[in-house]
Parts: sequence; C-alpha cells; structure tokens
Amino acid sequence: MGAGREETSKVRIHRELRRSIIMGHRKPNERLDVQELARNYGSSITPVRDALQMLAQEGLVTIKPRSGCFVTHVTLRELRDLYDLRLILEAAAAERAAQRITDEQIAELRRVHSAGYTGDDEESYDRYTDENRRFHYLVAEASGNHELAETLGRLHDRLARFMVLRHGGQSQIETHARITDALAARDPQAARQAMIDEVIASRDITLERVMQQESASWQIGAYKSR
Repeated sequence: MGAGREETSKVRIHRELRRSIIMGHRKPNERLDVQELARNYGSSITPVRDALQMLAQEGLVTIKPRSGCFVTHVTLRELRDLYDLRLILEAAAAERAAQRITDEQIAELRRVHSAGYTGDDEESYDRYTDENRRFHYLVAEASGNHELAETLGRLHDRLARFMVLRHGGQSQIETHARITDALAARDPQAARQAMIDEVIASRDITLERVMQQESASWQIGAYKSR
C-alpha cells in the first residue's frame, strides 16, 4: 500500500473508530485487536496502528505495553475533574478573548455556532461535536494563547463521548449565541459568565444522565478514591 493510500486509510479508520467509541458501540476497557481491525477495515496494520495512536492522543484509547490497546475507562471522579478543569480554562479563555478578538474571528464564531444535534442520527452528532469543538477552540484561540487552545481541544476530545448523553444541540446554539454576543460587545465579564453558564449546564446534565440512565452505565466506572 502506498504512503498516500495509507494516510487516507488512517484518517478513515480514525474517524470510524472514534465514532464507534463516542456513540458507545465499543465499551470501556474493550480490547482493540490490531489484526482484527485491519481485517475489518480492509487495510494493512500500519494505518490501524496510526489511527490508534491518534485516538490515544485524544484520550479515547489507552495503549498498554505488552498488553495491547483498550478503550479508555473513565471514572465518575475523573469526569468531574475534567469538567472542573474545563470550567477554569474556558472561563479564562472567554474573558481574555473579549479583550483581543477580531471582527474576522467573531464572524467565524457566528458561522460555526449554529450547528446543533437532534439526537436522531450519528452523522448529526459527528457534525455537532466537530463544530462544538471548533467553536470553543476559536474562542480560546482568540484569547491569544495557542497552548490554551490546544489544551482545550484535547479536553473536548476526552469529553466527547459523554457529551452525547445530553442531547443538547439546541441549547448549545443558544448559549453559543450568548457567548458570541458578549465577545462581539468586547465585554470580558459577560463573556466569562456566559461561558461559565454553558460549562456548568453541560456538566450538570451530563453527570445527571450518567448516574441515572441505565443505558449509559457502561460508559463510566464506579466512583473510586485516589
């Protein structure tokens, strides 16, 4: 297989495996056999390994030396910690962005903030997660801190499979509009508060559904002390 074809296969395998993990078709701690995946995707081993490395960087796959690759297991405590970290970073990013954002960046935010998720199909959720991640990345990028933007991008990757539980596309459109309006007004405190409100709402409904829905119980481990 040529280098260009392997690169194309890697992207396709990464996209399809990522979707299967986020949508719950592959369970936490499930072993991902490289040979089996290569057969299933009709590819060589190299693009499968590359795709798994990409998923490991996103926090969706854990690679254990001499054991193999597994879907990452996340405890309730770890999920809470991820949301706490997101709250701290996103609030700071929005406040800084309101003081630095350009008209061009505001126009781009308005373009991407309208993507919603109805919960009716997986493709709409793919679009929603991509655009939601893009929206928050753009806000962080507008803060002028590239490392902050990259960190938040990775954080959204790790949270993507839990955010599917909230079915919150329409509410996200509304909160994204509030954030964008505050940024356009160059109002740091309003931007910070709008972002805090969104993250808290997302956190609360996600944690509630994780704990209450039996259908979601496989997605997260029991609360355990450190």
